[in-house]
Amino acid sequence: MNRAVKVGLAGTCTALLALGGLGTYNLLNGLTSGSAGDAQPTAGDTFAASELPGKPPSGAEAVKLTRAFLDSWSRQHVDGAASDTDVPDAASQALRDYADGLHLKKVSFGHIVAAGPSAVTPGATKVTFDVSAQVAGGTWNYSSAVAVLKSATGVPAVHWNNSVLYPGMGDGQSLIAGRLPADPDAAKVVASDGTTDLSAFPSLRDIATTIGENAAPTGGSAGTGVAVVDGDGGAVETVQVFTKGRTAVIRATVDARLQAAAESAVQDAHLQGKPAGTVALDWRTGHILAVAHSGNDGDIAINGMKSPGSTMKIITAAALFDRAGLTPDSPAPCTDSLMANSQLFRNDPGVRADPGATLAQAFTVSCNTSFIKDGFHDLVHDGDASALHDEAVDVFGMGGWSIGGGVATTDPSIPPDAQGGDQAAQFIGQGRVTATPLFMASVAATVRNAGFEQPVILPGQHQESAPRPLSAGTAEYLRSMMRSVATTGTAAPRLAGLAGVGAKTGTAEEGDHTNGWLTAYDSRISVAALVEGGGSGVDSAGYVVRRLLTAG
Repeated sequence: MNRAVKVGLAGTCTALLALGGLGTYNLLNGLTSGSAGDAQPTAGDTFAASELPGKPPSGAEAVKLTRAFLDSWSRQHVDGAASDTDVPDAASQALRDYADGLHLKKVSFGHIVAAGPSAVTPGATKVTFDVSAQVAGGTWNYSSAVAVLKSATGVPAVHWNNSVLYPGMGDGQSLIAGRLPADPDAAKVVASDGTTDLSAFPSLRDIATTIGENAAPTGGSAGTGVAVVDGDGGAVETVQVFTKGRTAVIRATVDARLQAAAESAVQDAHLQGKPAGTVALDWRTGHILAVAHSGNDGDIAINGMKSPGSTMKIITAAALFDRAGLTPDSPAPCTDSLMANSQLFRNDPGVRADPGATLAQAFTVSCNTSFIKDGFHDLVHDGDASALHDEAVDVFGMGGWSIGGGVATTDPSIPPDAQGGDQAAQFIGQGRVTATPLFMASVAATVRNAGFEQPVILPGQHQESAPRPLSAGTAEYLRSMMRSVATTGTAAPRLAGLAGVGAKTGTAEEGDHTNGWLTAYDSRISVAALVEGGGSGVDSAGYVVRRLLTAG
């Protein structure tokens, strides 16, 4: 792109004012100086810019001077045109910059009409006119205007400012023609299909805006036309398009079809309008395929920090396998209640006591007392309750993530220094344990993938790794238990019959209500959902998760 030389300005702002429907004057290639015989009588020699203007010129006087000014301009008699203004030096440079910046071949003027007193320049008469300029790339037609003043001694002059060249042009701005400057705001953030605009999805509008402000677009091409640019050549306004360019894009990992299903799922009628959030991942790569939320509490899908309830039993079970040597067949008595560190814990309604339960059976029915008993007995040593935190960090990648594009997410938390009743509560996802649907979808993905892949929303974004992979034995144990949850356990009312699905439900008390959770995976994706005030996970979040797992 060739940048125009900065257009010089002088005086205060005015509108380009108009002239009437008289003849058309043509500007030919090349800049020449008019001969003495061709020169029109001008006010340049005697009009004093510092002098207070006198009585406004009549319409006929204003049109006569404007016609002379435009006649010189059209014939490339730049100095002659400038001499008809109140600041000839500034006008002369500006007219040359106009020709250079536009690669001007020819310019003509028509419909020169007096338009009465200027509303912008006191004491001036407005004259309007049409411009037809042959510039790089095509012909540019527009309307403009000048304000004509008359000195106290009766000398008329065109009041010069940048808007004489094009209406509304400000100080320090100029015109260019040809290849248009790139407009960074024109880049689109699109789904993985390369075409679907993410801002079309209500849940992704803010995310798309943030990505657009922070990520580099690719694939765009400039169009041709005429533009107003600032002193650094940056686009101010495109005023004429000859050929359209191709909009640059930032391609995200989002799957447009799955995102549409997620948007619908968080509005499911079974939720009765309760705030909900969901995230779907490609468990093989960590790519975020969908993020959706409802309600007015912000994006709870990636920033809603809530106790995850029994979905945390996935990590608890992994810690029992990896750090305590237990297996799914290890004893895990399910009692109606249990006291730990002077705090009484109970099961959710409907969980029947089973003193002979195994860990796998306790996981399937989501028995709190089983996991508190085994977790407190086997993972808390001499007051040190950091084993659950360490498992979450070492195997499930818990920590500070950047999903890319400047999109903020809230980190999960399993404090390593749990005290008192929290030392037991953490094993069932209560106490000071917090998580987001994004993290819990990643937990399910880690189980299915037998290893952690950090969630990202931009392909190629750096992904943090976990210190060690999920062991093959622990992965197999967890997949078997999560499959039982989906087929015969707490998630069965929503997920039974779906091929290859593993799941874990969760409920978590918060104030005067209970939040519902469910996380699951199938052969393609992992999903987690949270419904605030949803009660049981299966009867709230279960509807959301099912919609995503069955999206066609």
